[in-house]
Order: sequence, then C-alpha cells, then structure tokens
Amino acid sequence: MEVFLIKALQLILCFAILIVLHEGGHFFFARLFKIRVEKFALFFDPWFKLFKYKPKNSDTTYVLGWLPLGGYVKISGMVDESMDLKQLEAPAQPWEFRSKPAWQRLLVMIGGVLVNFVLAFLIYSAILFTWGEKFVPMEKMTGGFVYNKEAQALGFKNGDIPLAADAVRFDRFDASIYRSLSEAKEVTVLRDGKEVKFALPGNLNMLDMIKKEPKFLAPSIPNRIDSILPNSGAFKGGLQKGDMIVAVNGQAIQTANEYFAITANTAGKPLTLIVQRSNALDTLIVQPDKDNKIGLVWATPNYETATRSYSFLEAIPAGFSHGWEVFTGYVSDLKYLFTKDGAESVGSFGTIGSLFPATWDWQRFWELTAFISLMLAFMNILPIPALDGGHVLFLLYEVVTGRKPGDKFMARAETVGMCLLLALMAFAVFNDLRNFVF
Repeated sequence: MEVFLIKALQLILCFAILIVLHEGGHFFFARLFKIRVEKFALFFDPWFKLFKYKPKNSDTTYVLGWLPLGGYVKISGMVDESMDLKQLEAPAQPWEFRSKPAWQRLLVMIGGVLVNFVLAFLIYSAILFTWGEKFVPMEKMTGGFVYNKEAQALGFKNGDIPLAADAVRFDRFDASIYRSLSEAKEVTVLRDGKEVKFALPGNLNMLDMIKKEPKFLAPSIPNRIDSILPNSGAFKGGLQKGDMIVAVNGQAIQTANEYFAITANTAGKPLTLIVQRSNALDTLIVQPDKDNKIGLVWATPNYETATRSYSFLEAIPAGFSHGWEVFTGYVSDLKYLFTKDGAESVGSFGTIGSLFPATWDWQRFWELTAFISLMLAFMNILPIPALDGGHVLFLLYEVVTGRKPGDKFMARAETVGMCLLLALMAFAVFNDLRNFVF
C-alpha cells in the first residue's frame, strides 16, 4: 500500500503541474487578447467541487475538482467540451472568443501545447544543471552483453559490446539503443578487443526486441548472489549471499541472464539449482512464488562510471537537444500503436503511474514529468475534434478559406471527438485492468 501511495502522489503532483501550466497557456493568450475566461479548473468537477474562488472584480472562477484526470478553462463564446451552446444564441460580444480574429484564436488554442513543449525542454535543462549526467560508457561495460537467438542469427555474439549503429556512436546503454538497432543497416560491436561491423536489416520490430524474453540484448549480469530476501523461496531453499549459481534444472549457466531465460517458462515449478560455495558444489531445491520469483538479488558489475557536469549556459542547449531527441523518439515509436503488441501496450493512468519509482526520487520525478509533458503536447495537437489540435485544424481552414465553420457543425464535431476520446480512454483503462489485475 505504501508503494502504491508514493506512486499515486507522484502521478497526481505531476498531473497537477502539467494541467495548471497547460491550461495557463490557454488562459495567458485569452487574457492577452482580452477574451473573458469564465472558469479555470484544476481537475474535473462533475457534480461538485472541492474548492472554488472568484477574486473581486474578476470574471474568472478558480476551481479545484475532485477527479484528477485533467482540467480545463471555460472561455466565453467558444464551443468546447462543456457543450454550452446557449451563450452562442445571443449576439457576439467583444470579449468573446468568437469575436476575435482567427490568428488570435489560433494562439489561444495552441497556448497550452506551446507551454508543454517549453516546459519539457526547461525541465531537461534544469535536470542537467542540477544533477548532471552519471553513466557507464559503453566501452567500459567490459562484461559485454547477452543476445537472444534472433540477435545471434543476425550476427551478434554473446560478449559483444555494441558501439554504433549506422556510424552513430553509443555513449551509454539505454532504451534508445533498441530503437537505433531496429532501424540500423549496419552495426559496430567490440568483440575480443576489436571493432567488428556487420549488416542489419534496418526494419526490426522494436517492441519484439524489448518484450521478448530473453530480450534482443541485455547487459551481462554475473551469476553471483548479492543478497537474499527474508522468508523467500531462496532463503528457505538454503541459498546464501555470495553463492554462485552454476546450473539450473540440469543446464549449466555462466550469467544471470541465462538463469532468466531458463526459468521464464518454468511456471512456478520447483527449481533444481547447483551452487558453488567456497570452492564446493551443492545441490538445492528452491520453490518460486506465484510470480515465478525466488527472492534473490543478483550482484551487479562494478563498472567505471563517467560524470558530465553542465554550467547554466551549457545546460540550456543540452536540455533542449535532449528534449528534442526524446520527443522525436516518442513520435517515431507511435507507429507501433498500429500493431497488436502496440495496441495492447496502450494504457491510462495505471500504466503512467507505474513508471514512477517506488521511493520518492526527485530526479526521476522531473524526468518523467518532462516526458509526460512532451507526450501530452503531441497528443493534444493531434487534429481530433475536442482536442486543441481539432480546434487548430478548423481555425487553419478558416484562415485559408476565409469561411468560419458554423456553430452547429463545431458542436457536432466536438461530440464526435469526445466519443472517440472516451472510447480510447475506455480501451486504455481495459488494458490497465488486464495488465495489473488479471
């Protein structure tokens, strides 16, 4: 329960920051052009509100809703998700959205997305300035990597250290390596102290590379035990800190990666382990739990790390460059949504919340906040009615043709868009329930 609460609080704080600033972008441009904003809501407020406040001599009521799934600003004279069409029956007033030139209305609509983009880049810059970067350079990962059968069929060998894809060097191991290798026509690896190049097809499925067990590639993990969890199957079976597991169910292993591959399909059945302890071998029977885990922590390689610090002026361009790299990678990966595995990976708040760490880590919190800000910016600018991008699409049509879509058409489009979004949300929630409950 404690872990759940920590993750939930991080998610709610992240959403609160992003919602206030996103809606603040709309609010800023609306007030800049003297458009009346009737309500500014953090979180949704169907049926009742947790808090509301209207400053003296202000047209805006500030609301704290109880449903932390989003927020909104209600702008006078605009067809939005509130579907308040009565206001449009009266003659247009100079303070209304519909009375303003198309270019002003366009800026009001893209204000939230602009804030999301700028916010993400500034957060990345602040992270680099505050914490810098600490990582293990690829060439220092002397234990090498372990590859699955598909990778070995393409030319990789266990122990290879990937150095570059299409001549673009890797400085560290992270998720972007899977993307680079999936699109590469040529890869460079360090093998037995020499650089070796060989061809790749250039169209590998990145989701398969990551989701399959064993994965396409993974850092080699020593088969030595660092610690044992209390009352676990490993503890009850007699395993001890410092033991080296050399065989599982009769199959010899040299890395923990091989242990994972063998036990992935044992479905919780007892494991016969041969362990090396003080130059002696011992055979132990260990019972995994319902999640097929035995409760041990593997030793991690003690690789040499590199630290990169940034001054304030250096952090800004570096943060913007990193943010752009993250954003383009995210957009590139969206093509997998149209595959079976990609569709099944679509999630809602449960999936997003699971990304946050089980302990409060400010650096990780801000990294995820920046990433989610980019994600929300892209999703909001999609040309779907009810999203900012839908309004932008119709405004661009008006700018190009000089004809403004009718209020009834806008209302119908808003309804269609809301139905599409609710259907997508229902699908995402279903995936969350399937992945986390069943």
